[in-house]
Amino acid sequence: MKEYQTQGTTRLQGALTDESTSSVSKYQDINVGNRRKGSLIAYELYTMFLMPLPGAIGYLLRKMCLKRLLGACGSGLIMGRGVTIRHPAKIRLGSNVAVDDYAVLDAKGESNSGISLGDNVMLGRNTVLSCKDGDIIIGNNSNVAQSCFIQSASKVTVGEKVLFGAYCYLIGGGDHKSESTELPIMDQGQTIKGINIGNNSWLGASINVLDGVNIGRDSIVGSGSVVTRDVEEYTVVVGVPAQKKKDRRKKTGP
Repeated sequence: MKEYQTQGTTRLQGALTDESTSSVSKYQDINVGNRRKGSLIAYELYTMFLMPLPGAIGYLLRKMCLKRLLGACGSGLIMGRGVTIRHPAKIRLGSNVAVDDYAVLDAKGESNSGISLGDNVMLGRNTVLSCKDGDIIIGNNSNVAQSCFIQSASKVTVGEKVLFGAYCYLIGGGDHKSESTELPIMDQGQTIKGINIGNNSWLGASINVLDGVNIGRDSIVGSGSVVTRDVEEYTVVVGVPAQKKKDRRKKTGP
């Protein structure tokens, strides 16, 4: 897993506090992903008229519009009401993707590829995928429950057929440096590694996975756990911090 470091604020943060930049340009930098007038108009029309539209007509019109607005969009899309989309050109959806109401797909970044969801992926209500100039990739047939939060400042990869309980947090935004007491922590930069979740894993409700962790395939993380280090494949871990409880390949009892 690649590790790299940042120093201080990002160029985007600098641009947003630049008094010489207009409010409209700042808005486009955060939400649209470019400063072209046509892109802004298309984004605003979607946000004002289609995002909040209820009922079957809302699903139909959002699907039709997003095929043009997103970087890629397969057939059978179901996009709920009030879903926030940022940097739509960096969002790629496979076939039969379902995103429930009030989720957030934020592919924001200066040099990243953004968000990629495979076929048959489901995102629950209020779930947030947040890029901080990083990438989020979720494989085919994975199911992310309601109110989960996946953040990436480098690369967060979720394999195929991964099951998330509600309120799971993948904290891939990096670890703040804090060695100096002379500088504010926010000015000391971050160490960023990324997160990888292997195929067929199951993450229980209300767990935290910290940056730099690799969870091997077919593993189980018990509800309420905090995962601070790598988990071997086929392993069950539980606790704060998460500890190995058993290997699923080793049968117990008669």
